[in-house]
Amino acid sequence: MIARRVRAATATRIALVADSHGVLAAGLVADLTGVDLILHAGDVGSAAVLRELRAVAAVHAVAGNNDVPRKWPPGEASACQRLPAVIEVVLTGGTVVVVHGHQWPAVATRHQRLRALFPTARCIVYGHSHRRVIDTTATPWVINPGACGRARTFSGPGWLGLTIAAEEWVVTCPDFSVTRPSAATLVRKRFSRE
Repeated sequence: MIARRVRAATATRIALVADSHGVLAAGLVADLTGVDLILHAGDVGSAAVLRELRAVAAVHAVAGNNDVPRKWPPGEASACQRLPAVIEVVLTGGTVVVVHGHQWPAVATRHQRLRALFPTARCIVYGHSHRRVIDTTATPWVINPGACGRARTFSGPGWLGLTIAAEEWVVTCPDFSVTRPSAATLVRKRFSRE
């Protein structure tokens, strides 16, 4: 699988989102204020979603299984077709690989297969399941931010944060409420090279 490679060495506050399906949850854009970079793990659903996110920060997004011209609004086929299947984001202290995840339908082996495919990554971000997961049991980490739209938000709509400070990376799960966004940290995981 050939990845589109992008460099974002100055980004230190990154928002991880997925599965908007054409609509962002109310309050999400305001909750992302202050991030340097947004990584979208597919099933974007419309160019409007990308425009809204770009109003906050630079955005890199991959194509999900629903990111096909016939499922996007009329006239947006070219924006949909420009989404790559894989993005490799080079950051300070490591690389984040972003994929949608539908390519690996077997849930029981998905993380193992992702780690085998992208062994040099520090973190792999995927979507598709709409279920938030922070798997730091092995390197690379495998993370799913859940759904940031309104479709099948099993754990509620939201996003995950990735803060980078040289060798230390921290994943946060902001307390996002559709009615009352805030930045309270619920989950905090640290990564350091051993």
